[in-house]
Amino acid sequence: MTPLDWSVLAIYLVGIVAFGIWSGRGSTKIDDFFLAGREMRWWAVGLSVMATQISAITFVGTTGQAYTDGMRFLVFYFGLPFAMVILCVTLVPFFYRAGVFTAYQYLEQRFDARTRTLTSLLFQLQRGMAVGVTLYAPSLVLSVILGWSEQATILLMGGSTVAYVMYGGNKSVIWTDVVQMAIIWFGIFLCLGVAVWQLPAEFGFGDALALAQAQGRLDVIDTSTSLTQPYTLWGGLIGGLFLMLSYFGCDQSQVQRYLAGATLGQSRLSLLFNAFLKVPMQFIILLTGVLVFVFYHFDRPPMIWNSVDQARLEEQAPPDRLHDVQQRFTRAHEQREAAAREYARGRAAGASPEAYVAAEREVLAARADAVALLQEVKGDAKRYNDTNYIFPTYIVSKLPKGFAGLVIAVIFAAAMSTLAGEFNSLATATMIDFYKRFVRNDGGDVHEMRVSRLMTVGWGAFACVIALQAGRLGSAIEVVNRFGSYFYGSILGVFALAVLTRRANGAGAFFGLFVGMASVALVANFTAVHFLWYNVVGAVSVFVSGLLISALRRG
Repeated sequence: MTPLDWSVLAIYLVGIVAFGIWSGRGSTKIDDFFLAGREMRWWAVGLSVMATQISAITFVGTTGQAYTDGMRFLVFYFGLPFAMVILCVTLVPFFYRAGVFTAYQYLEQRFDARTRTLTSLLFQLQRGMAVGVTLYAPSLVLSVILGWSEQATILLMGGSTVAYVMYGGNKSVIWTDVVQMAIIWFGIFLCLGVAVWQLPAEFGFGDALALAQAQGRLDVIDTSTSLTQPYTLWGGLIGGLFLMLSYFGCDQSQVQRYLAGATLGQSRLSLLFNAFLKVPMQFIILLTGVLVFVFYHFDRPPMIWNSVDQARLEEQAPPDRLHDVQQRFTRAHEQREAAAREYARGRAAGASPEAYVAAEREVLAARADAVALLQEVKGDAKRYNDTNYIFPTYIVSKLPKGFAGLVIAVIFAAAMSTLAGEFNSLATATMIDFYKRFVRNDGGDVHEMRVSRLMTVGWGAFACVIALQAGRLGSAIEVVNRFGSYFYGSILGVFALAVLTRRANGAGAFFGLFVGMASVALVANFTAVHFLWYNVVGAVSVFVSGLLISALRRG
């Protein structure tokens, strides 16, 4: 990174914290602190909903996922537009008219206090752990890319976010999200444009797509009905639908955003806004990762994307074996480049991509040799994965001066926007669902604001502790969604019992939640079913068992 890049990054960090504090001024009651006074417009709420969902994991992990696996991950979002419409008709009106601070307050109105308590506790458990991953994943990558320690990166990112959320609450969260989403959108189009611009002069955009298609990187639709196959059309439409219903309808980090809408119509519009824009955004991010894959056909990529591990390999591997691995990788890259150019020249005449595909297999085999040697040096037999380092490495080493600092700022923006929403929502659930019920309910505005701010700091500190203790991940975007899928379906099942039937009672909802969690645990540990289907298993198990338990209780 050049001095200009560092300047851009520093200006962003100082500016966003200052803006967050400024925009949150005037928050004197917990209604202001947690729900921004319920006066926000739909476009601001919609951008905040999107910003809370598009974490740095999305920006870093998804591009790396596309580099290694192509566009298949897009089906993960196919159920989102349908989920937004369903929520606008069902849960959003219930929450808004109930006048609640948290989604789980509604469960006490519909069922009983224990169902509310258990569901809120599960939310705080899974979201508290997930926010640690949300903080850890980009911090780990950025620490290597920027040359900082992991601890410093985690504390800088977490601490700067806590600073403005603690002061202004949800109002600060929403308005900083608006600014951060503008930066993120600009960064996405910038990366896409630079990836196309950096292709060889004689190599057009159509040629790049042809190479990606020959390697299967543009394949999106897999109509397999297998429950174990990742990212199938049905997994995206059904499993993804249940996941999005759970996340946007039952997760306080999202519910709290649209409860800040000035009217029910404003809240609904904020979700429909996401229904139209989210899938195109993910498409552009994935396509950028695919174009980076093509770019490295003509610019030799690192054997190991993690520069620390690459340096360790070069320092500790036996020189003769390291030389052999490096030579094989260099030859494979040169052969792939030549085969890619040859295929592109003959493509119009119907040339076969067979030689090019074979050259790509040789590159993968050569890299596998390098990874095996690294694991031997490290004495680590676990599956090695450096997917999350691909895109940041490209940013720092290949983008023009100033642009690298801007895109690193985008990664910070994506991380901080998600962290801000999650710190605020966790503090809300703790304050409203536990403190005001079991500790003190008559503290007054000054006391409640003080406690709310302390809880925000507490959850920020907890996230930093989890991030500092976290181990190495695979693709971060998969990790965080897999973790959420253990919980989301069962929580969705409870809300389905609340909204879709009047026959369910508190006993059915409470004990059905345990049945759902147990069902997901069994499927996760004893089958090879893909994690997207965990959401279906949990929701259906809770709904069916809840109705049965309710009937038995009535009998």
